[in-house]
Amino acid sequence: MIDKNEFLILFGKIIEKHRIEQNLSYRQLAQRCDIDHSNISKIEKGEINITLSTLLELSKGLKLQPKQLFDFKIDLDNP
Repeated sequence: MIDKNEFLILFGKIIEKHRIEQNLSYRQLAQRCDIDHSNISKIEKGEINITLSTLLELSKGLKLQPKQLFDFKIDLDNP
């Protein structure tokens, strides 16, 4: 079963994927969504657990629906 650290890493990889697809630097994304650029890096590395308001800012900055930021599979079956 996935633990919270693995979940944060998977979430971060999705943020990074979308940021790179849109050719955005950390600073460019940070300017779009009112999040410090150093926190963008930490989010992408799974180093911080974000709030729902940060999720909203990321989705606005990436111009995606919030559900698109959770487009990854997790293992729920193994204990």
